[in-house]
Amino acid sequence: MERKQIFVTRRIPEAGLERLQEFFGVQVSPFDRNLSRDEIVEMAAGAEGLVSMASDPLDRALMDRLTRVRIIANYAVGFDNIDTAYAAQRDIAVTNTPDVLTQATADIATILILCTARRVVEGDRLVRSGKFKGIYPTFFLGIELENKILGIYGMGRIGRAVAKKAVSFGLKIIYHDKIPYDAESLGIHARYVSFNELLTESDFISVHAPLTAETRHRFTRKEFERMKNSAYFINTARGPLVKEDDLVFALKQGLIAGAGLDVYEHEPKVHPDLITLDNAVLLPHIGSAAIEVRERMAFVVAENLIAFFKGDSPPNRVN
Repeated sequence: MERKQIFVTRRIPEAGLERLQEFFGVQVSPFDRNLSRDEIVEMAAGAEGLVSMASDPLDRALMDRLTRVRIIANYAVGFDNIDTAYAAQRDIAVTNTPDVLTQATADIATILILCTARRVVEGDRLVRSGKFKGIYPTFFLGIELENKILGIYGMGRIGRAVAKKAVSFGLKIIYHDKIPYDAESLGIHARYVSFNELLTESDFISVHAPLTAETRHRFTRKEFERMKNSAYFINTARGPLVKEDDLVFALKQGLIAGAGLDVYEHEPKVHPDLITLDNAVLLPHIGSAAIEVRERMAFVVAENLIAFFKGDSPPNRVN
């Protein structure tokens, strides 16, 4: 196979780079930061394959400047950073890295459920501040999970993994998706409900839908007003699924009890008011941040590129 040139916009784990170097000439950005559009164009000159990050905005204008690129291998499961329809018009393949980060992201969603319910992060701050003076009957009360209702918005791979983990804590599962799934394919007992029922019945809502035109700002003040004021909102999917100003309002006004977030509407910027709220647990988008997961993602990226340039269909093509 002819040695094609591949450009990687930010360094990925060595396992993936070594695999790529077996087949391709590989150039990796020397900068440990997001690249500007001009930098991507300059460094990718001559490259027929591009390994992009979820933070790289590959829109029409940028793709028109990447005249030699034939495949974009996104180092992420989401691909809302890429205009996949325009890529298809340009005959540019787009791939992602699904499956390998399912359990790790589900772990983070489960952690956020536990942390919000039992005020774990708030408690940690209290102890570190030196304000812990002993317990008493009404001290630092949270809620237990047994027999509470977890509502899952988006019952794909990650949503199902969260549901399976949550059952072990005694949570009852309801979910909303485009269509209901049969019980056998889910592998757990979960009840399909309308979106409105998801809002009104859930003690926790965990979001696992992709970001699309339909799901952008799916959760706004109107939705938070329908939720129980004792409910918790968990988002490990994509930040723009939520109108962050409205979430802040809901938390401040007590429309909901709390929130656990791993993603943000204008990431990496975080709404300044969220940072001040004790009833918000905030993580720095670490859903896939496990050593084993990031290595598997790098290997999947490499396999997508290898298959494409061998003339095969990449196993994770999305357009």
